[in-house]
Amino acid sequence: MIEEIHIRSLGVIRDARLPLGPGLTVITGETGAGKTMVVTGLNLLMGERADAGAVRAGDDTAVVEGRVQVPDDGPVAARAREAGGDLDEGSLLLARTLSAGGRSRAHVGGRGAPVGVLAELSEHLIAVHGQTDQLRLRSAAQQLRVLDAFAGSVVTDDLTTYRGLHARWRAVSDEHDHVAGHTAERAREAELLRLGLAEIERVDPQPDEDTALREEASRLAHVEVLRTAAATAHEALTGAGEDGIGDDGADTRVDAARRALTQAGEHDATLAGLAARAEEVSYLLADLSTEIAAYAQSLEADPLRLQVVEERRAQLNTLVRRHAEDLSEGVAGVLRWAQEAAERLLDLDDDGRLDALAKERDELERDLRSLAGRMTAARTASAVALEERVAAELAALAMPSARVEVAVRTGHDLGPAGCDGVELLLAAHSGAAPRPLARGASGGELSRVMLALEVVLAGADPVPTMVFDEVDAGVGGRAAVEIGRRLARLARTTQVVVVTHLAQVAAFADTHLTVVKTDDGSVTESGVVALDDEGRVSELARMLSGRGSGTERAHAEELLRSSRAEAVQDEPPARAPKARTARAARSATAPVGRSAPASGRSGRRRTQG
Repeated sequence: MIEEIHIRSLGVIRDARLPLGPGLTVITGETGAGKTMVVTGLNLLMGERADAGAVRAGDDTAVVEGRVQVPDDGPVAARAREAGGDLDEGSLLLARTLSAGGRSRAHVGGRGAPVGVLAELSEHLIAVHGQTDQLRLRSAAQQLRVLDAFAGSVVTDDLTTYRGLHARWRAVSDEHDHVAGHTAERAREAELLRLGLAEIERVDPQPDEDTALREEASRLAHVEVLRTAAATAHEALTGAGEDGIGDDGADTRVDAARRALTQAGEHDATLAGLAARAEEVSYLLADLSTEIAAYAQSLEADPLRLQVVEERRAQLNTLVRRHAEDLSEGVAGVLRWAQEAAERLLDLDDDGRLDALAKERDELERDLRSLAGRMTAARTASAVALEERVAAELAALAMPSARVEVAVRTGHDLGPAGCDGVELLLAAHSGAAPRPLARGASGGELSRVMLALEVVLAGADPVPTMVFDEVDAGVGGRAAVEIGRRLARLARTTQVVVVTHLAQVAAFADTHLTVVKTDDGSVTESGVVALDDEGRVSELARMLSGRGSGTERAHAEELLRSSRAEAVQDEPPARAPKARTARAARSATAPVGRSAPASGRSGRRRTQG
């Protein structure tokens, strides 16, 4: 629900603030007072195309700001947060700035945002029915959605199931087409995998084989170096030269140390402990010299073995270069590729996959066509009911010859909502051919048609706020009363804002705002007045005859009293009493024009000079 609109420098409006409450709000005023600029401001706030010519002459920028109540967990709040904005105690602040040069900017929840975000939000917030623009039901998708909502569960239950199956059907069909369209490519991929796996199988690399071969090759290539090192170390430990003779090695010196410590150890336990450690060192030196001697004896130059090792390493390196994703992984990378290639090859060689996809696709399509057929039948029946309901409303709105046709056209393609397309057509007069809704009538007639549709669709396709700009154009008398009655009925479930010239319509308002220009022809903040009962009588009298006294005031009082009585009678018995109903009941039995001013505002219009 829109709580308030603040407009600056737009058309004749210099600075105006409009408080909008729940129920039915009417905006009245003299011709040219700027009422329609309120609708223009709402359109800007909802992201519609901006016309730089609407900026007030002499000003650089026009600004429209709105405060809208939205559920904290609803789609509007979610989209606002996604755009970087946030709520202010349950209210969302929207703003649109239009420069005289044509530049337009938008703000959502206090943050700058593309104007398109305002348009996205408006789909959840407001429907504007103007003289030239019908912003609701203007697309085929919206008209189909509205018919489904009117039909209720007889369509929506099947539609929910249908959408789930349709998503799966699209996925399976796409996968089937992809597999079928890439058969040759898959065959080439499989052949390359087979060649690679055959090569690896022929070489038969083993885990860590490349590491072992690298170590062996290094040893074979440096036999003399290793042998010399071993002989040098052995001689240092034992003192024995190439002839095996010698006694000045480390083992001899350690043994002498051990004997000396052992002899003196009889007199000191500390030396006895050191003698034991010297004995351990002696044993270690003996073991080390033995192992070094054995190692030296094992060394043998083997050029043939070295050649074999190098050839094997060359084979492994070739595999690594061809198949390993990371060369530093060596043979491990080759083995990983072989495992993944084998798995991929199984997938490519699955000859039954294409058939399985085709079978599932066909089964899904069969189920979808069955659901689509049921939805078509339900939509067709609902279209007839919708036509009848709208025809009854149009007859009461002084359009007895007008006819709205809800055309359900069924094709063969399975769309996301079935096989049906819906178009609302209007034949404004007897004998006239039905034409698309927006082109079938004049602005005033089209507004009444939209009112009839909105009344019939109330509850089935709710929108928080509806705006009607001079929906009563070209009518009067009883038809005007019927328009007011329907607007009041619509206002039971949604916020309704109406710009009107007719007292018969304005008399049904819960909130009555009047717009008054100052002497310089502009509208200021004090020029928008919320009228109390006395002010409403004066304004209704002016609207009836252009004057505001005598017989016209009596007529206005009677009009206001009768509209309130009708509002009470039209209230559903089971509905909980609301402030508007209670207020109307009290007012219906009290003298009109003598109640206290509402909301502390003056009941008389204030004209700023």
